Amino acid sequence: MTQSTEAITPTHQEVDVSVLLSILWRKKWLIGLVTLIFSAAAAFYALRLADTYRSEVLLAAVGSSSSMNLPGQLGGLAALAGVNLGSLNKNGDNTALALEILKSRDFIGRFVEKHQLLLPLMAAKSWDRATDSLVFDEKIYLAEQQKWVRDVSAPFKPEPSLLEAYDAFMKRFNVVHDKSAGMVRLSISYYSPYLAQQWLTLIVADLNEEMRLLELNQAQRSIDFLSKQIKETNLADVRTTLYSLIEEQTKTLMLANVREEYVFKTVDAAYAPERKAAPKRSLIVVLAALLGGLLSSTLVLFRSLSYRSSTN
Repeated sequence: MTQSTEAITPTHQEVDVSVLLSILWRKKWLIGLVTLIFSAAAAFYALRLADTYRSEVLLAAVGSSSSMNLPGQLGGLAALAGVNLGSLNKNGDNTALALEILKSRDFIGRFVEKHQLLLPLMAAKSWDRATDSLVFDEKIYLAEQQKWVRDVSAPFKPEPSLLEAYDAFMKRFNVVHDKSAGMVRLSISYYSPYLAQQWLTLIVADLNEEMRLLELNQAQRSIDFLSKQIKETNLADVRTTLYSLIEEQTKTLMLANVREEYVFKTVDAAYAPERKAAPKRSLIVVLAALLGGLLSSTLVLFRSLSYRSSTN
């Protein structure tokens, strides 16, 4: 019995590395030209980008002193009065609430409006170190006429809204919370290092004041409520407990009135950076050159190998 044999022919033709290198070497001028074009375009783009500086501040969370825990009906009464019994979180502080307020549209909107940040946030395009002044984009705002000239469609208007300002601010603002250490790091990136430092200092002060007033109002309402309950009850034990609750709220009032850094204490104050944080112009050019070289090399190899396969 004879067994027929069939010649086995490879389905894929292997290409030697030396062949690929030879192809690339023959087209080195084309690859170099494309790489040069990409690098020049990236350099032109990078040079047009304005320098930005990042200022940082390190804060430590300040805990609350209220830590009473009452069972049963008295605990429910205290909760109804809005009395802080240390149940906000395990540390009895307002850090989580303060950070949520810090990132809220309402707080940032009022911050922008209070300190008149709409113009530098929405119209500035760079900073002049020699004159320590902002340079505004004339397509957005005419400084001489003090007029917004943005070309936008409805519902937007030439003068940006606080919602737009909120989005612009949050792109420059960063919050990092280390829960284990109880530390919070805030940073702002902006064209002017001095304005970045100023805004950080102001936002920390405004946040502490916001939380201080919130605690003051809550404590005062609690005292008013508890005082009313004392007048309406004749039970000695209940009255004693209510007086204890009033004492706790009085302590809160005292702390809120004497402590300016109510929620966050400044550990490392905001500073005006001397070196820019962005853009990384050299990195932009290097990445563009690598991209141009890779794309041109891939295109050259693809065309050469396609031509070879079609002629075989």
